[in-house]
Amino acid sequence: MKQVSVRISTYTADVSGVCSALYELGGMVVIHDPSGCNSTYNTHDEPRWYEQDSLVFISGLSEMDAIMGDDEKLIRDIVRAVKQFAPRFIALVRTPVPLMIGTDFEAISKIIEQETGIPVFYFGTTGMRSYVKGVEEALAVVAKHMVKDASRCIPEKKRVNLLGVTPLDFSVNKTMESVKQYLWQNGWEIVSCFAMGSSTEELSDAGNVCVNLVLSASGLAAARVLKQRFGIPYVVGLPSGDFGKKVLDDLNKSAADGKDRVSYFSSEEINPGKREDENRKVYFIGETVISRSLAETMNIREKREIKVICPLETDGELLDEKCVVKSGEEEMKEELMQAAVVIADPMYRPICPPECQFISLPHEAFSGRIYRRQIPDLTELSFLYREQKNSESF
Repeated sequence: MKQVSVRISTYTADVSGVCSALYELGGMVVIHDPSGCNSTYNTHDEPRWYEQDSLVFISGLSEMDAIMGDDEKLIRDIVRAVKQFAPRFIALVRTPVPLMIGTDFEAISKIIEQETGIPVFYFGTTGMRSYVKGVEEALAVVAKHMVKDASRCIPEKKRVNLLGVTPLDFSVNKTMESVKQYLWQNGWEIVSCFAMGSSTEELSDAGNVCVNLVLSASGLAAARVLKQRFGIPYVVGLPSGDFGKKVLDDLNKSAADGKDRVSYFSSEEINPGKREDENRKVYFIGETVISRSLAETMNIREKREIKVICPLETDGELLDEKCVVKSGEEEMKEELMQAAVVIADPMYRPICPPECQFISLPHEAFSGRIYRRQIPDLTELSFLYREQKNSESF
């Protein structure tokens, strides 16, 4: 019962994560689930839905289909849709119902691929994991199958891919434009962005770079695939505020020596002359890479004890002593008892101590479209200090 959420929301599921990662790539995504369930993704998780077309379908699995296992109907419907829309690829996405009845997606994928001549990718999503796993698996497939073979670029040419980018972490606001502008201004050419704002042609050239920049935990698997295929090193971190200088420095180092780096890992004392107030512990709650990068940016500006609570699946490579993984509401509430300041999505407010200061940082994958207009540009932290000055304890 410790994993039951009574007062807070839940994160977007892995099914929506796959859909979000593949949304702009010209494929056809088929969610095998009862009719109407795709509205959760379309309405709450996908801000591009009303402005940009994408082939995202639901199979309309009926109760009788589930009982009798009518896979032929699913195959027939997909083949007919392929003839009508001619997608670049087909993605089959599993949900809890076909998981429980044991639908043989591997066999279905092979049959559809034989009948259509189009690549078919099956994602073993469950609907019970977070979006991080769905995006991670989808971007790894893109890196493995959609990036053409290429020779490494000359070391002197500063070319980079951005990995782990979807609206679930980086809503359709100015954050990604700011990240790209910052890199451009410092001499970096952005080859592709996995997978928001880049064409399939740009993604296909992703093997011809010096280094990859992983902006969220969901981009790490793709970075490892590109490392295995082309020997491209990767750097992990969001260039936010003054912390951007550390990310740039690591990009240059990794491009030169081929080593992977997590930029927010640092043993250096920041502002050593400023005494840390033990009674003013600051907590970020959210996705690991983004939250740790923001915490590091804040630490550069003012020396304080800052910790990150990550309620999402996170690879151990991205964790350090400043980040704790808490998957349940009660675990998080207990950890937050010592918090003086909490920076998180507004839906976390009910489990925070009444006397602490709460700073709103909406997250699309947690509160959907409710606070979408309030999501700030994550590359600068003026919103934190403005809210610290004006907000009141509750």
